[in-house]
Amino acid sequence: MSVEPGGEEPRWAVPPVGGWTADDLDTLPNLPPHTELIDGSLVFVSPQTLFHSRAVSFFEWQLQSLVPSGLEVVREFTIDIDRHNRPEPDVIVVDDEVVRDASQTRFPASSVHLAIEVVSDESLTRDRETKPVKYARARIPHYWRVENHDGRAVVYVFELEPSTGAYAYTSTGIFHDRMKVSVPFPVDLDLGAITPRRRAAAPE
Repeated sequence: MSVEPGGEEPRWAVPPVGGWTADDLDTLPNLPPHTELIDGSLVFVSPQTLFHSRAVSFFEWQLQSLVPSGLEVVREFTIDIDRHNRPEPDVIVVDDEVVRDASQTRFPASSVHLAIEVVSDESLTRDRETKPVKYARARIPHYWRVENHDGRAVVYVFELEPSTGAYAYTSTGIFHDRMKVSVPFPVDLDLGAITPRRRAAAPE
């Protein structure tokens, strides 16, 4: 999309027959940051809430301190699922061997061990329905969905079921205050740290 000098109407990119491809994300001009490709269509991200920003940072930094050797944690980075799907999870854990240089723009989905999505109002259907199906088909073993429930973070944990190729809840798959799991590596997190604590009122 571009706007001619002095013009009032934006010039929208017209998709080719069959839709855009994963390679097009690297060549289309003037795309907004964090544009995704879902089923050959460009998906633009709305302005993010404070909760979303804090949750993404929380999981990025916390997992970086816990991830074992051989894996790396990366935030807001696209992954190649197939020719017409290149989503951008909020946080991913990948094999460190695919992290090659600073000019990279994507990783293969086959290198992803964990994908995390922090839900926004506009991404609710994608994060609950569309993306889990695509991540499962790409054989990403673990998917976490983070939601804001009345100002508190709730994490829904999914693990790929080998026999069905779909995600299933683990035996303790919903976490409210404390999140403790053993896969894809041991994690024990205080989810209350995602939302800022109210400062005590100053004495009068």
